[in-house]
Amino acid sequence: MPLDPHVKGILDAMAVAGRPKVWQLTPPEARLGIVELAAAADAKDVAIGRVANREIPGEGGGIPIRVYTPVAPGADRLPGLVYFHGGGFVIGNLDTHEGLCRILANETGCRVVSVDYRLAPEHRFPAALDDAFAATRWIAEHAPELGIDPNCIAVAGDSAGGNLAAAVCQQAKADGGPLLALQVLFCPVLDQPGETESRRLFAEGHLLEKASLEWFYAHYCPAGSDLTDPRLSPLRAGELAGLPPAHIHTAAFDPLRDEGKAYADRLVRAGVKVRYTCHDGMVHHFYCMAGAIPAARAALKEAGAAIKAALDG
Repeated sequence: MPLDPHVKGILDAMAVAGRPKVWQLTPPEARLGIVELAAAADAKDVAIGRVANREIPGEGGGIPIRVYTPVAPGADRLPGLVYFHGGGFVIGNLDTHEGLCRILANETGCRVVSVDYRLAPEHRFPAALDDAFAATRWIAEHAPELGIDPNCIAVAGDSAGGNLAAAVCQQAKADGGPLLALQVLFCPVLDQPGETESRRLFAEGHLLEKASLEWFYAHYCPAGSDLTDPRLSPLRAGELAGLPPAHIHTAAFDPLRDEGKAYADRLVRAGVKVRYTCHDGMVHHFYCMAGAIPAARAALKEAGAAIKAALDG
């Protein structure tokens, strides 16, 4: 199936505008770039019941979070969905993923808690994972205070955030908690040194590029890092049995497509329940462009309904 016409239109417009690639920018410039993309393509018209900002404690200082309550919550305590935004561990923030989190809150019936973890290069690995796990643990421990059912907490994330969600599940299993009901990974990066067919096929021209991946890793990983460390590359973990059920979403024209599928396959072989979806015609980051790509909004709604069914069941 070819590129979705709305996706193609965005890629063509970016090419005509001569926008510099991420790897040609400094981190502050790249951060401004994703803010501009969100302003142009994020779903800004999504009503929500309530949005609350606060700060919670973390090992490196306070961690900002944003809590989204759906339009019709239906109960005082709702399932919780802890969300980690993408951006290669270098860019992205609570605002760049606002529309996505609003859609997920309404469609899942969850209180969505978006986590603003520390970014590289100011804070290199494992700072982002430390914040992600600390936030997940704090939310589980303070669930009633947040109006969340402590027995029904899921984690989710996109791209680098999907990496963090997968790694948080692995760490929670190793540490004996917190208990997590589901992991939802949107176009996750799961194998830092991986060489796959999709990375070769879509190395250029499909939003996320090979050079950009290398740029992100160079900023996130300290010199001499073991890129096969499962905390960096969850696909490389030795034992996956006992992890939470997984919903894994990939995009047909994403260089990260094949590692997402490989993780889904490994989880299935380990006896973990998996729902895998590859979205035809889509590129990396499509889920954050629901304001400009109708199929992206439809995909998020479908993903949300599946999350709701899994948590209700």
